[in-house]
Amino acid sequence: MENPTNQSGPSQHGGFYNDPAPQNLPNANIVLVLGILSILLCWWHFISAAGIILGIIALVMANREKRLYDSNPSRYTISSLNNVKTGRICAIIGITISVIVFVFVMLMIAGILITLPFWGMIH
Repeated sequence: MENPTNQSGPSQHGGFYNDPAPQNLPNANIVLVLGILSILLCWWHFISAAGIILGIIALVMANREKRLYDSNPSRYTISSLNNVKTGRICAIIGITISVIVFVFVMLMIAGILITLPFWGMIH
């Protein structure tokens, strides 16, 4: 009869009971960096489009990493999952602010272009 506390013997499937050490999710740090960059690039109008793009890329990658973690949680570290979650939150904030800045500046440009003919009347 097998001893259940014996952690070094072979399992039924030919492997060993000792699981490998958990590793980081492959793109956890990239998601975090892209999320932070989406916030940093959201404040200027012409660069805010880059903030939107980086934020969307970070969201897509975060969803992929979350599915990977959910498929086998014991294989990956919690800290890398926390990096993915933080990057996702940063990406959402960056996208939101980027869209607000982009729309605001577009409305300002539209207002300037609409009132441009009347500027010649002011002397």
